[in-house]
Amino acid sequence: MYRFVIERDLPGVGSLSDSQIREASQASGRALQDIGQGIQWVRSHVTADRIYCEYLADSELVVRDHANRAGLPANRISEVKRVIDPLTANAV
Repeated sequence: MYRFVIERDLPGVGSLSDSQIREASQASGRALQDIGQGIQWVRSHVTADRIYCEYLADSELVVRDHANRAGLPANRISEVKRVIDPLTANAV
């Protein structure tokens, strides 16, 4: 599987209620169940007007299929080439 970051432009998303966020999450979960294998939601980060989602998936096409089924935008999908963190500075 490959790691992807998906940018979803959703004006005002940071102001949605807990129940509205739950509904969107449930729509995503249903889409994942419908697709079955080949995609996994890792986490999402919500800002004022955008959601940044991290997924593991077999391909970008699977990520796009998920977005369509969930009724969510996928304005930009980027394959992650490398993950770095504070421990990277200490790598030998």
